Amino acid sequence: MAKVVKRIALFVLAAILLVIIGFGCLYCTRIMTVSSIEQLTDYEDGYNLYSMDIKYNYSLDDIIDYGITDDQSMIDAILKEALPLLPVHMSVPDYGCTSFTLTDTDGDVHMGRNYDFRKDTSAMMVHCAPKDGYKSVAFAALDNVSANTPDESTAKKLATLTAPFICLDGMNEKGVSISVLTLDSEPVRQNTGKPVIATTLAIRLVLDKAATTEEAVELLKGYDMFSSTGRDYHFYITDASGDGRVVEYDPSSEGRELIATPTEAVTNFFIIHKDKVRPNQKNGIYGHGRERYDAVMEVLNEQKGNYTCDTVWDAMQAAAQDPSPEEITSNTQWSVSYNNTDLTAEIAIRRNWNDKTECAVGK
Repeated sequence: MAKVVKRIALFVLAAILLVIIGFGCLYCTRIMTVSSIEQLTDYEDGYNLYSMDIKYNYSLDDIIDYGITDDQSMIDAILKEALPLLPVHMSVPDYGCTSFTLTDTDGDVHMGRNYDFRKDTSAMMVHCAPKDGYKSVAFAALDNVSANTPDESTAKKLATLTAPFICLDGMNEKGVSISVLTLDSEPVRQNTGKPVIATTLAIRLVLDKAATTEEAVELLKGYDMFSSTGRDYHFYITDASGDGRVVEYDPSSEGRELIATPTEAVTNFFIIHKDKVRPNQKNGIYGHGRERYDAVMEVLNEQKGNYTCDTVWDAMQAAAQDPSPEEITSNTQWSVSYNNTDLTAEIAIRRNWNDKTECAVGK
C-alpha cells in the first residue's frame, strides 16, 4: 500500500513538474517581451510613450483560423495567442485620424499620421520581427487593454502582450506603412466564404506580409472584412515607391466591395464619395472630417515642389485636434512621421510638437 501511495505521489509530482516546465517554456519569451518594456517619455498627466520588443513567436494564421464572428471572438482569438492560459480583459478600440503621403526633395517617401480619439491614452511602440514575416515598428493605444501605466502591475504588463494585434498604424522593413481611420457608415461584414479578418488584424497582416501597396491590397482582397467595435473603417497604405491608396469597403455596394483608390490624403470620410462630403459637418454614411483633409491639402499645395520633413509636421499640425467631449474623432493622441525610404519614424504625443521620439524598423 505504501508503495502504491508513493508511486501516486511521484506521478502527481511529475505531472506538476511537467505543467510547470510547459508553462515556463510557453511564457519564457513572453516574459522576455514584457521585460523589454521601456518608458520613453515622462508627462505630468501620466499618459506616456513606451516601447517593447516582441520576443515570442505568434501566428496570425492561428488567430484567423480561430473563427472570428464578432468582437468577443476576435478578442478571444487574440488572447489565446498572446496570453494562453491566462484571463485578461481587453476592450475593442475606436479610431479617428488623418493620414497622408508625400515625397520630399531628397526623394524620400513619407506617411504622416494623426491618431485622434477623445479619450486619453498612453502609446506603445511595438517592434516585431516575426519568423516568417517582415520586421516592423507600429503603435498601439494602451488604454484599449487597460494598461496606460504598464509598469504599475504584472497584470498590466501581461496585457501589453496583445500589442502586436491592436496596433493602429505602423511601417515594415519593405517601406510599407498603414493606418486605420474610422467612418460613419454601417460596419462592414463581408460574407463571401473567405477567411474572416478583423480591423487591427488586417494591419498586422499588411505589416508582416506586404512588400508593396499593391501586395497589401491583394492580401486584403483574400479575406472577408469584419469591422470591429460596431464602427466602420478604411485603411490608408503607402510604400517606398510613393504608392498611396485608401482601401475602402463601398457602402453603396450590396456586398461592400473593396475599392483601393490612389489619394494623397484621407481622414474620416470615403474618398470614393468625396464629392458628397462637405467640411465641418456630418455627411451621413459618407463620413466627416473634410475640413482636416482640406487643411492637409492646403499645406501640401502651398509647399509643392519643396517638400521636406518639416512639411509632414506642418500638415499634421494643421489637421491636429484639441479635445472635444462630444466628438469621438477629436483629441490628437499621437502624430507620426513615417519615412518609408530610410525606415525611420518620429512620433509626438498629444500635440507636444517640440518633444519628438525617433525610432527605426529593426532598430
